[in-house]
Amino acid sequence: MKKCALIFIIALVFGCKKSDDVNPTVEPEVINTAPTVPLKTYPTNGLFCTENPLEFRWNSATDKDGDDITYELEIASDAGFNNIIEQVTINTTSKALVLEKGIELNWRIRAKDNKNEVSPYSPNWKFYTEGEGVVNYVPFTPTLIAPILDTKVSVSLITLEWSSSDVDNDPLSYDIYFGETTPPSLIQENITSSSIQVSIKPDQTNYWKVVVKDGKGGEAIGDIWKFKS
Repeated sequence: MKKCALIFIIALVFGCKKSDDVNPTVEPEVINTAPTVPLKTYPTNGLFCTENPLEFRWNSATDKDGDDITYELEIASDAGFNNIIEQVTINTTSKALVLEKGIELNWRIRAKDNKNEVSPYSPNWKFYTEGEGVVNYVPFTPTLIAPILDTKVSVSLITLEWSSSDVDNDPLSYDIYFGETTPPSLIQENITSSSIQVSIKPDQTNYWKVVVKDGKGGEAIGDIWKFKS
């Protein structure tokens, strides 16, 4: 009888141990959060910069997890950042760079934590560097307002809108290119308004661009934008 009781106790002990192995404790998955987007402070959008080296400045990003943050600064000659002029990674909130003189440039920045999570890039800001002996500066390339890139519209008459500026404050005029193929064809020259109405057909992709002129020989050719109808 005692032998039977002993076997029962041993079986009970080992049975409990096996049950613990089947259901191990599962640790909750830790999800890392990307830092916030840095807020740029200088140079501001559309600024004519007379200093060179030029110091880029921004406010600190924050990280919900308390991770260490670095910043990835990019400067490009185009708004799409396909032609990068400078690309640096730093852990401070400013960086001085020597830049080519007398040109339009674009800059943006994002934050990155030590686990390689990155924030979105800040909005693109354009600026102009002062040139030596330059009498006239070309206008800034035009910025799209409407219709929004790659959207679909359901009207037969649409207003194309854009914006541009000039560091010399010269009066600006615009050549408009529009069509169903790319590159689009010239449809209007030397208009002074920053918008124009065009007729469109249904079920087609429409391409357009704007060339900005300052009347002193300076001109800036915009990107080709498109929308569907």
